[in-house]
Amino acid sequence: MSQYILILFSFILFGIIGCQKEPSPSPADAKNITDSSPSAAATVADIEREIRAHILNVTEREGTFQVQTDSQSLNLQLVRVHTEYLSVLGPNEFFACVDLATLDGDVYDVDFFLSGTRDSMVVTQKSVHKINGKPFYSWKQKEDGTWTTVPMQSASRKLLGVIEGSDQFQFTYTCILPEWTGRANLWLPLASSDSYQEIHSLDISMPFPFQEKTENKFNNKYLFAEVDDQYAGDTIRIQYELTRKEKGAYEGTDLEAQRFLGATPFLPTGGQFQELAEKIIADREAKSELTKARALYDYISDSLRYAKEGTYGTADAQYACDAKSGNCTEFHSLFISLARSISIPARFAVGAAIPTARNEGGITGYHCWAEFYAEDKWWPIDISEANKYAALSTYYFGHHPANRIEISKGRQITLDPMPASGPLTFFAYPVMEHQEKELFPVTKFSFERKEQ
Repeated sequence: MSQYILILFSFILFGIIGCQKEPSPSPADAKNITDSSPSAAATVADIEREIRAHILNVTEREGTFQVQTDSQSLNLQLVRVHTEYLSVLGPNEFFACVDLATLDGDVYDVDFFLSGTRDSMVVTQKSVHKINGKPFYSWKQKEDGTWTTVPMQSASRKLLGVIEGSDQFQFTYTCILPEWTGRANLWLPLASSDSYQEIHSLDISMPFPFQEKTENKFNNKYLFAEVDDQYAGDTIRIQYELTRKEKGAYEGTDLEAQRFLGATPFLPTGGQFQELAEKIIADREAKSELTKARALYDYISDSLRYAKEGTYGTADAQYACDAKSGNCTEFHSLFISLARSISIPARFAVGAAIPTARNEGGITGYHCWAEFYAEDKWWPIDISEANKYAALSTYYFGHHPANRIEISKGRQITLDPMPASGPLTFFAYPVMEHQEKELFPVTKFSFERKEQ
């Protein structure tokens, strides 16, 4: 593996950004996938096909897919090929990352190196990278310029997806309209500048007239358009050039904070949520608002399982409480419900996390986070990332890294005109309706980091 490690490094410091929707191929990947010429170079689609076939063939022949570690032999079944991390390392060398699970439910993230052609690849090496989302190792550059594995406690924060200080990048929000007949309404979220996010330039490419609006409750900007079906299949592109600063605890006011108490749809308070919150803080002997918030944070990180299964992604605190699983929306919704139930103001925001392992390419979807109010300050938190990387649990209580973009704030967002479905639970992807029925544009995020 050492001969490929330098090339590979930009691809495999992954699994770093959590809580995101299933990825779509980047425009470059999509172009490659359409090229089926026998002489064409191998694409990520070829790697996916070959690694999937290899695992399924071995499983069919031997009953399970066996992976040997230093301490045990694992009998595994295929769960998922991480299409976002498939990489062409060279003309005949490839990399894949795959989730495989034991019958007991433990999920292992296994790294594969392959060699061959686009139509015939063989596995040359495999190693277990993570168990249930927690890495066994990361990477460190040696003095001679090569890279080696290191235990997680020796890894830098950047290797775990954190850029401190500031980050500057171009972020592209692409939306491909579906097919429909007649006229449809379209709403698209629009990021804006604030104390931690400076948008230097904004380019909106839309093939039909639109209006730029701001809703009153959270001051979120958005685009609205009435769209004829002649634009079905067309692409909308919103491109930002921005600088993002790392966020720590920052000053707030009691008057502002009071807006973020009480129940809203999918964020119940009182009842079982108050009972649970009071039990958590009693068990941890938390007295101040700050230590109470930390107790809730630790409880959710320890008790919930990050899993894209069931009805995840609906930002429903009740589901999170009952199922003890979900993505970032469930993690932070449960925190908000518990915090508000013991009179700690808490609020929600959504955007995207920018990878640190590479400087350009696709992003697998939205990411969300929360803030709570204590000691006259707003404290940023990211519990789903803390759940994945225990080494960063202290960092993510009170910090958000620079490598992210915030697209919108708040819950129950009211737009004008109002969608037939009502206020938005949160606003990350386009909302599109035809005759009061929801349509689903294909949405993709990509980025390019800039020199600073």
